[in-house]
Amino acid sequence: METEELLGIIANGEDSKHQFKATINNANSLASEMAAFSNSKGGHILIGVNDDGTITGLSDDQLRSINQDIANAATNNVKPAINPITQNFTLPGGRVLVLTVEAGLVKPYMVSDGYIWVKSGSDKRRVTAREELQRMFQEAALVHADEIPVRSSSIADVDDEFFDAFFEQEFGESVEEQGMPRSQLLENMNLAKNGQLNICGALLFSSRPQVRLPVFIVKAVAFPGENIEDDQYIDSQDIKGKLTDVFQKALGFVLSNIKHLQKEQSFNSVGEPEIPRIVFEELIANALIHRDYFISAPVKLLVFADRIEIISPGHLPNNLTIDNIKMGNSNVRNPILASFAPKLLPYRGLGSGIKRAIKAYPYIDFIDDRDSNTFKVIILRKER
Repeated sequence: METEELLGIIANGEDSKHQFKATINNANSLASEMAAFSNSKGGHILIGVNDDGTITGLSDDQLRSINQDIANAATNNVKPAINPITQNFTLPGGRVLVLTVEAGLVKPYMVSDGYIWVKSGSDKRRVTAREELQRMFQEAALVHADEIPVRSSSIADVDDEFFDAFFEQEFGESVEEQGMPRSQLLENMNLAKNGQLNICGALLFSSRPQVRLPVFIVKAVAFPGENIEDDQYIDSQDIKGKLTDVFQKALGFVLSNIKHLQKEQSFNSVGEPEIPRIVFEELIANALIHRDYFISAPVKLLVFADRIEIISPGHLPNNLTIDNIKMGNSNVRNPILASFAPKLLPYRGLGSGIKRAIKAYPYIDFIDDRDSNTFKVIILRKER
């Protein structure tokens, strides 16, 4: 940071990336501020500046003492420890210390009293909501939504016939030949624990998953025009069932609400969809497998006159970007679900689905909306 840039920051006042402090007197308070920046998008603490932007300045002794306090707090009062950077500046109003804290890579960061802080505007707030805590632990790969037990579920929820057929096809032996109860097999396969199905087990093998998980559906709507505000729709469905059923019904919904072109086929042919089928297979499968199951919201499948939108709860995990996924990179949010998906859906994993969809039909846009915590795929309809 240069002096001119620093003066501009002071002139603009505090915001979510810049905080002013006249001085530092308390290690715990300092640790809370640094943890909040680490748990958010990083930022700078300007020490020697009042809240109103006037420069109080620091003495040489204060600069030495505060630098030492920062080092101690970053090591002893923030867990895991962080490595902030300090710079000393001589400004017209006095000497100022700039403390820079990067966005953390191993969130969440706690302070010594066990609290987790995040930035909220120019201030900070303590994280108390269970859903927010879960997402932070998810980003740190400390917990995954698909392994969370489903409240009030039991092995009795399992569609025995469906599970038994899957087991025999996958392992080449019947459930009866295993010599153990189905409940133990489900636990061994990481689909249940202590008699309760986890989210993955319920979504894949429960007879009626939405009895326990009512929001994990696909809400599909086809509109005659180009706006979601249209008063009328052509078709609308709340798509429920096992994940395999949801996939097939969602695929059927979109294919039945787009055009089919004769091309070089015979007169009696159904025709080929205006957008290749593989595009929807890949993108719908990705939406169901990689959505954030910590968020109580459905996947949305919207068909407009000029485009199709697939909107998934949860932005791209961690530091994954749209450019990353276009190149085939991935970050598995639901590892148990992803491990079963290739056996039940047209899903190959390895981050290749997006690449295959783009190769088959390049008119696809992606929006990673971190403010609304959603990921949107927009498939443009070129044949109109």
